[in-house]
Amino acid sequence: MSSRDPGPWPALPLGAWKDTCATLHMWMQVVGKLTLTTTPLVNHWWNTALHYTARGLATQPMRCGDRSLAAEFDFIAHELRLECSDGAVERIPLEPMTVADFYARAMAALDRLGCRIAIRTTPSEVADPIPFEKDTLHRAYDRERALAFWRALESMRPAFERSRCGFVGKASPLHFFWGTFDLALSRFSGRRAPERPGADAITREAYSHEVISHGFWPGGANMEEPVFYAYVAPEPEGFARSAVRPAAARYDAGFHEFFLPYEAVRTAPDPDAMLAAFLGSTYEAGARLAGWPREALERPQAA
Repeated sequence: MSSRDPGPWPALPLGAWKDTCATLHMWMQVVGKLTLTTTPLVNHWWNTALHYTARGLATQPMRCGDRSLAAEFDFIAHELRLECSDGAVERIPLEPMTVADFYARAMAALDRLGCRIAIRTTPSEVADPIPFEKDTLHRAYDRERALAFWRALESMRPAFERSRCGFVGKASPLHFFWGTFDLALSRFSGRRAPERPGADAITREAYSHEVISHGFWPGGANMEEPVFYAYVAPEPEGFARSAVRPAAARYDAGFHEFFLPYEAVRTAPDPDAMLAAFLGSTYEAGARLAGWPREALERPQAA
């Protein structure tokens, strides 16, 4: 196997690419913030999330005057590509550089495209944020590790997408949130959730309705390994004590989520089956304990 292509379910130890992960998180925040003023709000901020392409992660089409603009992180060519509907294209190589330099290059590229988009330069949903134009701390970019991250996201996609095939209620796309830097797929009961005391605008919109959410987090603050996660909001009584599969899954009382280590899935004889068991058993426990109207939300099983 070529070192340029780590293949399906690659190893992804956080310690080996922690600096690249942190830098990429900030680069994605720069690009993600472009969507806040150029796309209409869709419930739970879905308009701002990044979506799968065949080569990486991209924004939804954004408005730039009378044109459309899309931004894609291409982890095959290792470039940020900014494309307009009139055919104009700008490319920024993904290579070691500070967040300040990346931000300056991105804004200059947008200016050349005639798309001047003002953004708030303070990162969102992170501790001790450094404004993009002042961030000279984050500067690492390891091409092989970034490609392994992308291959990991691509490897887990089928299991996530199959997991919601029997669900006919409101569900999100499988998308990547640049604020929290995690992949997410969410299903909803259709009922409004109680107001969260002290919730900010992001949290208030994200958790306005009862939700069961699954996803993948490469790790970071207080989590030193990549994990799959599952949570219910609001969390029903007994969820933390649920018997979920596989045996490697555990409930974390601090996060109020079930976690399944990515490494346990990657090294399993059948990674897709193990991930499917986690997604299915945690959804089953959450929907049952929360009293979701499942007959209205789930496709009848074939006899």
